[in-house]
Amino acid sequence: MEHLSALDAAFLEVEDSDPHVSLAIGGVSILQGPAPTHEEFVAAYTGRIQRIPRCTQVLRTHPLDIGPPEWVDDPHFDIDRHLHRLALPHPGGDTELFEMVADVMERRLDRGRPLWDCFVIEGLRDGRWAVLTKLHHCMADGIATTQMMAKLSDDGGGDSFATDIRATKEENDSQAGGSRQSRNPLSWVSALAHSAASVVTGVEHAALGAAGLTVSLLNSAPETSLSGSVTARRRFSVGRVGLADLHEIGEAFGVTLNDVALAAITASYRQILLDRGEQPGRDSLRTLVPVSVRGMDKFNMTDNQVSAMLPLLPVDEADPVTQLELVHQRLLRTKGSGQREGGNAMIAAARKAPFALSAWTIRLLSRLPQKAVVALATNVPGPRGEQKLLGRRVLEVLPIPPIALHLRTGIAMVSYFDQFVFGITGDYDAAPDIDKLASGIEDGVARLLEISRRLRVKRGAKSPIALA
Repeated sequence: MEHLSALDAAFLEVEDSDPHVSLAIGGVSILQGPAPTHEEFVAAYTGRIQRIPRCTQVLRTHPLDIGPPEWVDDPHFDIDRHLHRLALPHPGGDTELFEMVADVMERRLDRGRPLWDCFVIEGLRDGRWAVLTKLHHCMADGIATTQMMAKLSDDGGGDSFATDIRATKEENDSQAGGSRQSRNPLSWVSALAHSAASVVTGVEHAALGAAGLTVSLLNSAPETSLSGSVTARRRFSVGRVGLADLHEIGEAFGVTLNDVALAAITASYRQILLDRGEQPGRDSLRTLVPVSVRGMDKFNMTDNQVSAMLPLLPVDEADPVTQLELVHQRLLRTKGSGQREGGNAMIAAARKAPFALSAWTIRLLSRLPQKAVVALATNVPGPRGEQKLLGRRVLEVLPIPPIALHLRTGIAMVSYFDQFVFGITGDYDAAPDIDKLASGIEDGVARLLEISRRLRVKRGAKSPIALA
């Protein structure tokens, strides 16, 4: 029996706060044909789903929140209730697929059963088919979800880009450092003193970060069409770029892949606002950027282990290179401010508080109008190698984020093999131009790639191009 953490349970409270919200997340795997029969698919998943115990468990809650909800084995688990089959209308292109994804994802999962569903989708153009996996956010964050999906593949997992995340690297470094102990007693005293100082510094850093997060959340953003109440219906779209192109831009300008992706998102949101007749301001796009705090020893855990940063994306800037520079600088500043550590400390504090207190607090806060954060942009590392499912190649993986708390659009990014995909969820009424948001991201990457190549040829530079 496992209890939900305060963060896991928060996703239930957020969903309960708005009848128009479904806090399900998911992913679509596009596969080569032919599609398997329903019997073949059920037979394969019946065995593989046992690799993920959470998929055969249900939530048990307590009256008046006297204790946190618990995961318990479902005595009536029936996999046939979770595996479904759908067919796209002709011609089976992206438009038809994205409409079906939006329709499936906008419906809430039944809390009386294990909180996941899986849909085989037939009728994709060029003889392809797809698998849509949908699960409640209280079960897993983005990394845990990609790990779950990998366990359902033919090889049961494989190497993941998630090993590149900061938390993992820090844990590996600490483990490596811990294995090299000196025999000199003086070095032990020095190490102890350094460790004590680091603890004090870390606490101060986290406290400053928590304060920074609080101030950011209290500062309302200017009113734009990007935020406000949402309806029950959704739209979905996708932007696709080459992973190698993002790396090339990052190496050319000396920035990270995430910087490049967020700069392209910035450019697209700017154009969306302009096309809607709105003037982008400096503080128009404060963005929730989830940050993983999951270490290597937690990779097989099905839960949420994230903190958050709240940078302002520079939609007021028109020049693509200056946008990239500002994104890079602001993310560095945000990381250095301790927001990641502060968010983690706040979550840890909520975990230690009586569950009833944290539940009632989250319930109250989630019902207040949230006016500070305008967008969501989450980067989820996926498998490095190409995967197979029932002997068919997985050609693409499309991530599906939720929207809630007055955020009318959300963007999830996933790296898979040689691809980088932006999955975008939008409110049906508030984001009729969601396809333009997706194509604008693709255009933003293409512009930065063209500029980086042109500048490097002009300067004959092998080292990174200095940002202005």
